[in-house]
Amino acid sequence: MSESRKFSDVASHLAEIGRGFYNRGWVLGTSGNFSAVLSRNPLRLAITSSSIDKGILAADHILQVDEEGTVLEGNGKPSAETLLHLAVVRLRGAGAVLHTHSVWSNILSDAHFEKRGLSIDGYEMLKGLEGVATHEHREWVPILENSQDMRSLAGSVENVLMECPEAHAFLLRRHGLYTWGRDIAEAKRHVEILEFLLEVLGRTEC
Repeated sequence: MSESRKFSDVASHLAEIGRGFYNRGWVLGTSGNFSAVLSRNPLRLAITSSSIDKGILAADHILQVDEEGTVLEGNGKPSAETLLHLAVVRLRGAGAVLHTHSVWSNILSDAHFEKRGLSIDGYEMLKGLEGVATHEHREWVPILENSQDMRSLAGSVENVLMECPEAHAFLLRRHGLYTWGRDIAEAKRHVEILEFLLEVLGRTEC
């Protein structure tokens, strides 16, 4: 498959996922951003353009960037959080990174912030996370303070990924969920699993 065809296919897939997440209330308005690795050497990433309504997200709203976040293909400005995606790709070897802004991720990231994370255990749905084979699993989801300084925030993300090597995701306070996978399909599954579990936990606490 040619590089241009691969980028086109990945862009279409990311756009489809984004519209689906919008329909589920996880990325309303211009919130959220999604990326997938096109190549690792050199590192090339397909990522959503900034300030696009996810309800109308299309393939031409996806950009190709390099390891510094510089646009190589497409029109627009890459997501402000591109550096966070690149940090996850480098430290987790992820093939895709998906970021949502759901109601429950906002509520729980604030409610549990002082503990710097939240624990989810005992639920059958945990088995949907890669490498988890039993509901008798404790998933720790770290919570980071949000910031508009993306270089500083990317450094905080790198630190938490190194401190919590088993984590499948992290939360940004009053902001949303970041998760990833070996490919787009696995990352999408992780979003679905974790958003379900966050809602269950939130409704239980309420």
